[in-house]
Amino acid sequence: MSAGIPLADVHAFRPYAGTTRFVLAALAACAVGAAAGVLLASRASHSQTLLLLPPHANVVIVLDQSASIDAADSPRIAGTLRLLLRSRDRVGLVIFSDAAYEALPTGTPAADLLPLLRYFTLPRQTVPGIVPLYPLNPWGSTFTGGTNISLGMQTAIDMAVAQRPHPAVMLVSDLDDNPNDLPALTALGAVAQHDRVPIRIVGLNPLASNVAYFRSIFGRSARFVDAPTAAQAARQQEQTPFPWTIVALIVAAATALAVREGWAPQLRWRRSQ
Repeated sequence: MSAGIPLADVHAFRPYAGTTRFVLAALAACAVGAAAGVLLASRASHSQTLLLLPPHANVVIVLDQSASIDAADSPRIAGTLRLLLRSRDRVGLVIFSDAAYEALPTGTPAADLLPLLRYFTLPRQTVPGIVPLYPLNPWGSTFTGGTNISLGMQTAIDMAVAQRPHPAVMLVSDLDDNPNDLPALTALGAVAQHDRVPIRIVGLNPLASNVAYFRSIFGRSARFVDAPTAAQAARQQEQTPFPWTIVALIVAAATALAVREGWAPQLRWRRSQ
């Protein structure tokens, strides 16, 4: 015996029934997708990064090792490396002075920066009265010299653009460039803006005039931040930002379910009077 109610003009309702089924299926898919997004977002790392980089960016780090970088800058370089090490990004690395070379190819896990950290970390004092010194780094005797920031940036931009989409360059420097290098650096800034390569600059106690100059040549899209010390990097590790992504996904799932219920109310019967 059929449980349906015979209806003479049932064919007239078929287009509405199809639309209703489509809308209900779409809302259900949105709710399921948002719920899956909540699960994935909750499993992701929430440690803070040094600078907000474009999503899935092919980042190339440009590390200044010229003569103007001294022991006072080492804690900030160490702090920068520590924050990068905690990220799950893949990076490339260019080291420069008055020359530049590719130290790590693009696509290298950020964890591979770990061997560099010891060169910028002051050892603990083990002998009373003897102040520990920073370890000798591989660049001090043969590579460290003048400063040509344009060479490091050019190498990094070429590496990043070759890995499109989403190239990005992060310069870690005191921004104290050789005056003879400024024309080449200015031209390079125009190229970076034309090719839409995001530039992130981590300053090692730069002069305000140098920061203003770099802002002028790389445009308003460039982002600046002071490099953290190792202690500041450790404090940032303990902080957990509010999970706005999870909240937004939960709201999206709840809204989809609410609209679905409102779109398809149950039939209610009453006796005729």
